[in-house]
Amino acid sequence: MQFNRRVLEEAEDGSNPLLERVKFLAITGSNLDEYVEIRQAGLLQRIEDGYREPGYDGLRPDQSLTTLTTDIQAFVADQYRCWNKLLLPDLESHGIRLMDWKDLDEEAQGFARTYFQQEVDPLLTPISIDPAHPFPRVLNKALCLALLLRVKRRRSGPPVLGVVTIPRALPRFVRLPSNKGTYDYLLLQDLIAQHLSGMYRGYEVLSHTGFRVTRNSNLYFEEEEARSLLETIRVELHNRRKGDAVRLEIETGADAEIVERLRVNFELDPDQVFACDGPVNLSRLMFFYDDVRRPDLKFASFTPKPLVLGRKSTGIFDELRQHDILLHHPYDSYDPVVEFIEQGALDPAVVTMKQTLYRTSHDSPMFQSLIEASANKDVTLVVELMARFDEASNIRWSRSMEDAGVQVFHGVVGLKTHCKLAMLVRRDEDGVTRRYCHLGTGNYNPVTARFYTDLSLLTTNPQITERVHTVFNYLTAHAEINDYSPLLVAPLTMAESFLGLIRREADHAKAGRPSRIVAKMNALLEPSVIEALYAASQAGVEIDLIIRGLSILRPGVKGLSERIRVHSIVGRFLEHSRIFEFANGGQTEIYLGSADWMPRNLFERCEVVFPVRDAAARARIHEEILPAYLADTAKTRFQQPDGSYARASKILKNAPLFSAQDFLMKLAEGKANLSAIPQPTEAKPTPVRAPARKRAAVAKK
Repeated sequence: MQFNRRVLEEAEDGSNPLLERVKFLAITGSNLDEYVEIRQAGLLQRIEDGYREPGYDGLRPDQSLTTLTTDIQAFVADQYRCWNKLLLPDLESHGIRLMDWKDLDEEAQGFARTYFQQEVDPLLTPISIDPAHPFPRVLNKALCLALLLRVKRRRSGPPVLGVVTIPRALPRFVRLPSNKGTYDYLLLQDLIAQHLSGMYRGYEVLSHTGFRVTRNSNLYFEEEEARSLLETIRVELHNRRKGDAVRLEIETGADAEIVERLRVNFELDPDQVFACDGPVNLSRLMFFYDDVRRPDLKFASFTPKPLVLGRKSTGIFDELRQHDILLHHPYDSYDPVVEFIEQGALDPAVVTMKQTLYRTSHDSPMFQSLIEASANKDVTLVVELMARFDEASNIRWSRSMEDAGVQVFHGVVGLKTHCKLAMLVRRDEDGVTRRYCHLGTGNYNPVTARFYTDLSLLTTNPQITERVHTVFNYLTAHAEINDYSPLLVAPLTMAESFLGLIRREADHAKAGRPSRIVAKMNALLEPSVIEALYAASQAGVEIDLIIRGLSILRPGVKGLSERIRVHSIVGRFLEHSRIFEFANGGQTEIYLGSADWMPRNLFERCEVVFPVRDAAARARIHEEILPAYLADTAKTRFQQPDGSYARASKILKNAPLFSAQDFLMKLAEGKANLSAIPQPTEAKPTPVRAPARKRAAVAKK
């Protein structure tokens, strides 16, 4: 929730282009949806199952739920305050107008009526609730209209409730004609509301309002009892649409009787009802970003840097035999990763292809390449069926691949396959059979690669590629070995390896040798890692953690974590790369990978973290990428000892304003050089003293 507040700050920030701010607000809506249907729903599930054990914050599930619900209620109010007070007026001042029906001129109303008759009405199914028509099974997150109706021929008796589901196939905003050069829109639900009397003939419409129900979207199944993991998840996806309700969103000012009837029907407590002072489902505001053709209200366009092969190289395989290739997306084009797979499929010298898949775009060119390759090569694909909210598409891809002759596996039972690996085995022109590998921090998704920051390593390093081969054996045959080095592989060796690397830095610090840790990830939740970082800080190790989302470590606590700084960067691109750098007494080691320092990544998933051995690639991370992030003052927030976050500009008041993402874009475009990175000003939160119990525990250790 704190991370989502940082995203909301970007929507409120007037220095961001207007449509980008609308986009940030839409992202807070989709983030909150996922949080409620997974995290809050999980808390409710634990409470119902009788769990009483405290979580990371020391609170029981019921206590956490109370705190969380209060926070979400306040957050929703802030979302709509941002929409109504900041964004709507700014949009209108730029000629982008969300209209009320009464404000439409005759031409616009005529257009809207015709649109309703031709495009909307055929998709609608009005329902009235009575003994013959029970309450409909409202689908998860489907926008609906609730109506209070009275039968015209019967003036006595309680009103009848009606429900109309807004078609998901149609955009939530109807673009209207305008001769003023403006972008005029009408909410689809408002258009439908104007035609309710025609749909409910014989009734008087007393009141109506928009609402949406969010359901528990966790998947529950017993793998040991399942005939097929694929079939079981397919069934559970169907059940998800009908899961228990956990939230009701409804328009502010809705008739109290409608609110109460819906609340009772969905078996919700009053604090699970959220009033929306504007369009229900703010994530749909993303429509404006795509529909409004105003480049002046968006970030300047950016073209990723293409990969240029050496003059003596005949192709990417020839280039890789000379050196590794490191790509930093989206600053470097993702095309070389796609081409790596495509060329492998077409090259007759490539005899075997293997790849993992967590999630990807529906039209990924990689899939077509793998299907084509299966005609004359051995092709193996490890698909993670339980990639959250991508299960259905991954099931479709699995079936398509199997039909084409690809060997499809679903990894190790009980563990999600989250590692990002691709391996080609090629009989090269010199007669040597080599493995060529891609290892990454992000998904094989060319679409998200345009706005997620991730790193890709293409290599023929035999130590790395041989171990990638053994990881695939683990995924397809559950064949374990004792030593996966130089790779760190979860759940087998990764946790203990990371703890060893952190403890080694502490030993270097105690011996007076160079010691430092810089780690960039999405979240930090694993207690054993946090305890090791605390101990390293006390030993004298300087530690910078660049953590986009949740961190339960507390930096700047006197006697515990005075040398630890936690940065969070929220900007134009979603920070998704995982980088781990250890000074190692002057022999710096750098690792990249797919894993955060979280229990699920270290113990409940198949993950791979890999070393960067190529000198040029190491130098780029050490001298360009990490220094830029550490010097950021424009989009960075620093975590405080109490767990809150403060903007870098408020803490480092005299530091120059520097945006890491802007700099890396300019560097890719050839408009900047490394000298533009300022020396980072050290951010030291005001230390607070650790509780006596914690100090005693640390001293004992």
